[in-house]
Amino acid sequence: MEILCCPVCKGDLDLKVDVEKDEIVEGSLFCKKCNYRYEIKDAIPNLLPPDFK
Repeated sequence: MEILCCPVCKGDLDLKVDVEKDEIVEGSLFCKKCNYRYEIKDAIPNLLPPDFK
């Protein structure tokens, strides 16, 4: 988590885990600075900026 940052503003991301097995399967990363949430599905974080979705 230390190396991940918001792709828009480079702010810190807070992790919310919904499903965890040996790794995080479902959840989200939230940027307090931008107030934007990046989803994690099938253990893959989608860090595309909102303009590219």
